[in-house]
Amino acid sequence: MGKYFGTDGFRGESNKDLTFEHAIMIGRYLGWYYGARLGKKAKIVIGKDTRRSSYMFEYALCTGLMASGADAYIMHVTTTPSVSYICSRDDFDCGIMISASHNPFYDNGIKLLNGNGEKMDEETILKVEDYIDGKVEIPVAERAEIGRTVDFVAGRNRYIGHLISMNKFSFKGIKVGLDVANGSAWQIAKHVFDALGAKTYVMSDAPDGLNINTDCGSTHIEHLQKFVVDNGLDVGFAYDGDADRCIAVDENGNVVTGDHVLYIYGLYMKERGKLINNKVVTTVMSNFGLYKALDLVGIEYDKTAVGDKYVWENMAETGNCIGGEQSGHIIFSKYETTGDGILTSLKIMEVMIAKGKPLSELAAPVVFYPQVLKNVRVKSKPEAQNNPDVQAAVQKVADELGDEGRILVRESGTEPVIRVMVEAGSDEVCERYVDSVIDVITAKGHLA
Repeated sequence: MGKYFGTDGFRGESNKDLTFEHAIMIGRYLGWYYGARLGKKAKIVIGKDTRRSSYMFEYALCTGLMASGADAYIMHVTTTPSVSYICSRDDFDCGIMISASHNPFYDNGIKLLNGNGEKMDEETILKVEDYIDGKVEIPVAERAEIGRTVDFVAGRNRYIGHLISMNKFSFKGIKVGLDVANGSAWQIAKHVFDALGAKTYVMSDAPDGLNINTDCGSTHIEHLQKFVVDNGLDVGFAYDGDADRCIAVDENGNVVTGDHVLYIYGLYMKERGKLINNKVVTTVMSNFGLYKALDLVGIEYDKTAVGDKYVWENMAETGNCIGGEQSGHIIFSKYETTGDGILTSLKIMEVMIAKGKPLSELAAPVVFYPQVLKNVRVKSKPEAQNNPDVQAAVQKVADELGDEGRILVRESGTEPVIRVMVEAGSDEVCERYVDSVIDVITAKGHLA
């Protein structure tokens, strides 16, 4: 990770951590870089979520791009996966999504995608950071070389058509609840479900720039749980601010996470002989219960670092065709290169209809183990994690848990924090083992 860009873009409080000057400079560099490298006017597509500051960052990015001679194609309010999809299908040099995902409205972020719709490579990101830090000088465009903006709402409409066209079944007669988080899915998700015949019930669909993710969406799933039960719905889907993740709710109001989806759709693919390598791709944060369920049906799995970027890297290298995170970022490589919440909900619907079973029955084999996760603020993440006594404490817990649980100790990608997580048969056991490791971190003087 670089100085500004983490695993999911440059993110922070608007005009405090991430400023409009940063956005102008990012646009300046990308417009020049792709134009100079390719020897032609760069063509870059931009999407945004519904945050108040997203409009400011959109204009700032466009200013920088045009000043460097690039043409900026504006998709307006749309989802991260839609920008990724358009990048991979059209002749764009790169894509930019303005969003802080599930964060509150006052935060924002800039996500960079390459021409294939994948997360931008580290080498290019570091070059952008060098320009932000004043280590590189680039010229401005003049005369006819100055760029322009192009209204590209048609790109969003093409993405909606893509989602509708891939579906194999009619949703007629199925009552579906959607929590669009007052965010990017606001103008997309209902159109898709309506077009496929569902009786669609929508909540959190009145964005005002300040209410994205506020007590709604995939991070506040309790509201969709109540909505599904109160309205007698067959299933519900909640998205985050930029709709690259989906958390589902079954007909009884129970939560169905990304781990459940990996099991449900992975098994569905295996049964039809379509699960390439007989594997799903998980991250180290997937629940122990998922692995137990996969073992029982003979499905193998790879584990990556946290972040759908790393899940996709594994899939691109190995050919594995489904992967994702417990948080609801699921990648179906046949269709897209990034997590897509709306696509995930459509694939869940596909399995429900194909098997003629409610979501509760499909998800039942995945029994989550109790989990305790605690964050420890430290002076130095590497020093704390690599301390021999800390490592010995972690190994002791792992040995005692055996195959009845697991411990994971990892560094936060965005904070000066070590995360200590244990999954085991009870909350009490988890607490005891987590605290035993934190006690050693404390005793060795690593606390900030």
